[in-house]
Amino acid sequence: MRPYPFTAVVGMGELRLALLLCTISPSIGGVLVRGEKGTAKSTMVRALAGLLPDVDVVDGCRFSCDPAAPDPSCPDGPHRTVSSSQRPARLVELPVGAAEERVVGSLDLERALRDGVTDFQPGLLAGAHRGMLYVDEVNLLHDHLVDTLLDAAAMGRVTVEREGASVSHAARFVLIGTMNPEEGELRPQLLDRFGLTVEVSSSRDAAERVEVVRRRLAYESDPDAFAAGYADEDAALAAEIAAARKLLPSVELTDDALLQIAEVCAAFEVDGMRADIVTARTAAAHAAWCGRTDVSTEDIRVAARLALPHRRRRNPFDAPGIDSEQLEQALQDAQPPEDDPDPDPDGDDSDDGGDGGPEGPDDGGPEDGPDDDGPDGDGPGGGAPGPRQDNEDAGQVDGNPHQGDRKPRSGDTDTGSEDGAAPRTEQRAGTDTPYRAKLFTVDGTGAGSDGRRSRAEGERGRIVGVRPDGTRSGSPHLVATLRAAARHRPRRGPRADGAGPVVLPRDLRFARREGKEGNLVLLCVDASGSMGSKARIREVKTAVLSLLLDAYQRRDKVGLVTFRASEAAVALPPTSSVDVAAARLEQLPTGGRTPLAEGLTRAAEVLRVEALRDGDRRPLLVVVTDGRATSGPEALERAHTAADGLARIGVSTVVMDCETGRMRLGLAKTLAGRLGAEHVAVGDVAAEKLTDEVKRRAA
Repeated sequence: MRPYPFTAVVGMGELRLALLLCTISPSIGGVLVRGEKGTAKSTMVRALAGLLPDVDVVDGCRFSCDPAAPDPSCPDGPHRTVSSSQRPARLVELPVGAAEERVVGSLDLERALRDGVTDFQPGLLAGAHRGMLYVDEVNLLHDHLVDTLLDAAAMGRVTVEREGASVSHAARFVLIGTMNPEEGELRPQLLDRFGLTVEVSSSRDAAERVEVVRRRLAYESDPDAFAAGYADEDAALAAEIAAARKLLPSVELTDDALLQIAEVCAAFEVDGMRADIVTARTAAAHAAWCGRTDVSTEDIRVAARLALPHRRRRNPFDAPGIDSEQLEQALQDAQPPEDDPDPDPDGDDSDDGGDGGPEGPDDGGPEDGPDDDGPDGDGPGGGAPGPRQDNEDAGQVDGNPHQGDRKPRSGDTDTGSEDGAAPRTEQRAGTDTPYRAKLFTVDGTGAGSDGRRSRAEGERGRIVGVRPDGTRSGSPHLVATLRAAARHRPRRGPRADGAGPVVLPRDLRFARREGKEGNLVLLCVDASGSMGSKARIREVKTAVLSLLLDAYQRRDKVGLVTFRASEAAVALPPTSSVDVAAARLEQLPTGGRTPLAEGLTRAAEVLRVEALRDGDRRPLLVVVTDGRATSGPEALERAHTAADGLARIGVSTVVMDCETGRMRLGLAKTLAGRLGAEHVAVGDVAAEKLTDEVKRRAA
């Protein structure tokens, strides 16, 4: 089936521009596309392949060497006599579940041991060299593949070393990634490797949505005819890209433009210098796209909106985006003063009416137009496609994203009662600054996804033993393999070259490695009226938020179950997005009776379902409660029965005790005993008591 035409995609102007700029200037470093499912992210990226210019390659080279400068370390080299040809640039897709050997290439270790020959098969990164590498759902990529991409992106090379055999080749590519933020965030190191980032969402305009559906149905009905209808538009766009690439070396970045870029990057407190470099490259590419050889303020404005949102310094749970007013102020602060075209040493030209002097109205040209008139000004780039200025705040949250929530009435310090009366009201208490939380782990050794919480055997970590050939996964252990082969040397005899024992496939031994895994952290939070005052609720929410921050850093999945009044609810099904969990926690209402049994039962059901979906990820249940149970008949007995059921399952559990005051019933500690759980007071969740306030609360 022919790919969907690039020019047939409706809307998505900012994403369209970002992809085109990276095509014009591959040194920008690629695009990360963030957005909800069903927003044509993958469709547009795959459609980009038809616009990529052809590349010159050395004939017969599997690693796409440039005939003008062949790689001296190319495994297919050295290329002494170079004959070349052109081929279309590639857009290579990297599956999330790909094995490392498929990504970086593989050495035939058996042949190397048996014949002493290095036989290297190129991987996906070799195929993407001088083209584009596309990773759909890049935030779900395994950590070991993330490390591989980081190395390749930083060095521009891939090096494969296995048991003394080493192969290296060039791998320079534009990295394109798409992701749904609800499924988890990217590691900061990989996030910074993307040159630009774009937030996309589905259109709310009915006419535009109708056009999307109409075109999609037409494409599915007859892909060839549909693509043919947009062939001329795609060809014209490809010609414009080629012209912009040709013009790009002539674009001049003046000192004034560089000063503006530096001022903007400093204003947003970005880390390192990569932001300045990427912004400069993007601004130059935008100028070339607009057909100009000078970089204007509008070019820098567009570049900053694409290059800085994911680089500005922010907390893990802050929404991405940049403050438009702050951007405009930074651009204005760095704006060079207008020179007087006919300076008068006596200063008398200030008496000619004032309209044309430095203090008069600014008519400095197209660079100042967008400040007042938006993107449709009269500047040279006014007609070029670019990000919509009226959507400049999309994806940005200033301040508290829940400011619209109902504020509790004054005096509402106790939001519910334990005497059977209906709760008087609900309240939503905020949180304090999260702190570094104590590490809670799952007992035993697992085999789940790479992470940083509990012990696990996997493909990474220190070697703790070997296993015989069976499932050929992981790296072969050379010493153990040779030792196994040596035991059969008297019967097999020496190798023909006398260099060692004869090694057969059944002699292979594979390393057993022990590292860390990520877990499912399921929070079961008591939101009833027994949680008491707003100060107490704030303390509990802060502790839970600190646990969420810890889960974010340790690459865990998280889920949230709450119970209040007469029922329990799944506020958040297990997900890799701790940002969403933090937002749900912020909106959590409290009040009413305490249905502890229902909360534990619902948590057990969530764990049962998740075990069917992701059985390798072991759970850690965190129950946040004071141990009271007041909803329904025999509430405490039913709660203890539910706890006994969880204990029989063998779930690793932590009970965070929220009881305070001088007279304590110790119900949470009793519950922890029933669950076989670790018992910790809410004030002891902090790994270090960083402030006197935390010390006071822990007392």
